[in-house]
Amino acid sequence: QVQLVESGGGLVQPGGSLRLSCAASGFTLDYYAIGWFRQAPGKEREGVSCINLSDGNTYYADSVKGRFTVSRDNAKNTVHLQMNSLKPEDTAVYYCAARLPGGSCLIPSYEYDYWGQGTQVTVSS
Repeated sequence: QVQLVESGGGLVQPGGSLRLSCAASGFTLDYYAIGWFRQAPGKEREGVSCINLSDGNTYYADSVKGRFTVSRDNAKNTVHLQMNSLKPEDTAVYYCAARLPGGSCLIPSYEYDYWGQGTQVTVSS
């Protein structure tokens, strides 16, 4: 059974850090494209970052550039999103998604094939 499971969310103060994980089961992430998205209450889902596991290229939304880093852990079949210098506006449910091999991660969210259940990130003092 193909499954993506996010973890690592929580409550953090402004300026703090969290590392989200997206663990895949039922398939190997090699050559997939992985996207990280977030959705805040009352707002549309937005793309945060993505990585093409075929070539290692990474991409970031302007709002998180320089603060977030996406990386892979081959041994654990997992992709991480390291989030530093967190701001209250980063508060949202964060989702990871996987696209079948053969394409770029720079696609609309509806073109992704598999989704995780989401993990809540709250940045507040």
